[in-house]
Amino acid sequence: MNRIRLPLLTRLPVGCTLNLLLLLTLSLAGAQIQKPNVLFIAVDDLRPELGCYGHPVVKSPNIDRLATRGLVFNRAYCQQAVCSPSRSSLLTGRRPDSTKVYDLVTHFRTALPDVVTLPQFFKQHGYHAQGFSKIYHGGYDDPPSWSVPHWTPRKPGWGPEGLAIQNRAIKEAKAAGKLPAKPQNRPRGPAWEAASVGDSDLPDGATADKAIECLRELKDKPFFLAVGFLKPHLPFVAPKKYWELYSDKDIRLADNPFPPKDAPVYALHNFGEVRAYHGIPAKGPLTEEQTREMVHGYWASVSYMDAQVGRVLEELDRLGLREKTVVILWGDHGWFLGEHGLWCKHANYEDAARAALIVAAPGQKAPGQKTKALVEFVDIYPTLAELCGLPKPDGVEGTSFAPLLSNPNRTWKKAAFSQYPRNIPGVGQCMGYSIRTDHYRFVEWAVPKKNFVEYELYDHLADPKENVNLAKQAQHAETVKELAAMLKSGWQAALPQENY
Repeated sequence: MNRIRLPLLTRLPVGCTLNLLLLLTLSLAGAQIQKPNVLFIAVDDLRPELGCYGHPVVKSPNIDRLATRGLVFNRAYCQQAVCSPSRSSLLTGRRPDSTKVYDLVTHFRTALPDVVTLPQFFKQHGYHAQGFSKIYHGGYDDPPSWSVPHWTPRKPGWGPEGLAIQNRAIKEAKAAGKLPAKPQNRPRGPAWEAASVGDSDLPDGATADKAIECLRELKDKPFFLAVGFLKPHLPFVAPKKYWELYSDKDIRLADNPFPPKDAPVYALHNFGEVRAYHGIPAKGPLTEEQTREMVHGYWASVSYMDAQVGRVLEELDRLGLREKTVVILWGDHGWFLGEHGLWCKHANYEDAARAALIVAAPGQKAPGQKTKALVEFVDIYPTLAELCGLPKPDGVEGTSFAPLLSNPNRTWKKAAFSQYPRNIPGVGQCMGYSIRTDHYRFVEWAVPKKNFVEYELYDHLADPKENVNLAKQAQHAETVKELAAMLKSGWQAALPQENY
């Protein structure tokens, strides 16, 4: 056996030697129990349409590899299916009725000036917290969340052809005296483009470059690194090589391009977000050719984003940080690709509220599995705190789903809660509250002061695509009554057992 020589210690008095040995032991123990890092990957408009979710066409090899060492959540739901409300809810651990963020122009600190956000919580516990690209909604960053200022990529959103189309439209509007003052309201380029550019010529590639650079700088200190990818958000712009991954025969269109039978007309919308792009009609459905291009563009954008995620994960591995880092990848909400004749999000339906969620943690007991447990995005904040050995955060309105990483099939929540507002003609501003149980999706549209209430009920065992609203059918009256009572009881009554 080799002996460790401690010449200095052997020449010191016994008491001093013991004290030095104790300090050395404590120092080594502290080094061994350093808390895990967090790589927090936010993806804009990512519906759960990936290889690891069983999609037969979409090519997402890097996210799929992450899934083989993590847990895929098949039923994860945002709290409101639009960017800022969803992200504000997730990052504060509060539901929209607490953040008061229901739109794209309200900051959560208006209602919650002293709230401690998820990255801020990690910063307070000794982590370096840094954010890249879209974490909070664009233009509504939160400086207290970060150890250093948030970074935004300065790359164009289109390739050369798309930029030319946009510039021409702006020039024409200016000549006609119709150019809006606000840049976000000015003419846009096309909704899709197979761009003749490299990965890093677009924002997501530049974001991956910056995240890799930061990983190299932070590899020896605990970090909470939030990396936001813009794709597959509109416009569907990706380098041409990602478009070439899919041929025309690969493109699959929604088989239910019609409103749900007996659904209230206001439950749907006119998908104004996509109509802002060049060439999209101001009203009415998209043509079949446009529909096929939209699906193709969405998938190409997913594959482009996946490649950038892969680059960041490869650097994490190269630096030897995989076993020291919790990796979470989430889409901020779902996205319609023609289902119910809709595009974008902005609704209470499954395709809008359900999003991708994958978590991989060091020492995970059940890697490479999937869970059907109902989880919510407000659960992410307390989950990451538990996985990293931090105290339970105060005031959060979610529940840590860390136990599911050890036992994905265990009994969990009774329901997941979402909501979406609507301005109903003749009625006024209304909030639609939705719950998703194992069996049903139930929506209550109510305006208490006007004695207005209307329901939607979809049987997910018989009708998983939500094509028929059963709420007005007499044989389902008792189910409507039971689910209305569950909705009224709120999220606290749907939590898993305390002894989990």
